[in-house]
Amino acid sequence: MFHILVVDDDKNTRRLMQAVLEGDGYTVTTASDGEKALAVMDSEHIDLVVLDIMMPNMDGYEFTTLLRSTNNDLPILMVSAKQLPEDRKRGFIVGTDDYMTKPVDTEEMLFRIKALLRRAKIVSERKIEIGDVVLDYDSMTISRKDERLELPQKEFLLLFKLLSYPGKIFTRIQLMDEIWGADCETGWETVTVHVGRLRKRFEDWDEFEIVSVRGLGYKAVKKV
Repeated sequence: MFHILVVDDDKNTRRLMQAVLEGDGYTVTTASDGEKALAVMDSEHIDLVVLDIMMPNMDGYEFTTLLRSTNNDLPILMVSAKQLPEDRKRGFIVGTDDYMTKPVDTEEMLFRIKALLRRAKIVSERKIEIGDVVLDYDSMTISRKDERLELPQKEFLLLFKLLSYPGKIFTRIQLMDEIWGADCETGWETVTVHVGRLRKRFEDWDEFEIVSVRGLGYKAVKKV
């Protein structure tokens, strides 16, 4: 059974989220801010976090930034009343996996949580299958039927990241930080170059595509 941590400073919201999630079979723990959420994570195994942004002591942005700085890939769904595009962009830049605005459609939230948990499982198994295509993280290879390609490390990591979260938009800066490292002196243009190489390499493969999202970055689209 998956264990979900709900972090929100509004008591009624926490109660509602807990009731909805427990009704769908999840184990739920709640916290009223980021600091208390970290304390929970020190003592309990958590599979996913549903996270508000505007909270005292430590807000959602700070919590996510701190978590990602320790290379923790725990799935995070931000749920916030902040609806402006720059708020959503900031959420993705600091490392959230998905973003919903309040008031929340609880049925849609459950669908999104299921998708995030499924993607997390794919990553933990270190293998992605899309039709006949198989990406194997341990050998850094991609195969399709009788074809088998060994990719340069950065190209493989970039493709694996995008295909682990199909449909999710990653900014160039986010991809740069995650794959090349925050201390890398190379500019984000490196991401554009590597995406171009991947597109050229797999232009005849119909199973997936890397799509540019104007003003934001890139996402992978599964076509089978």
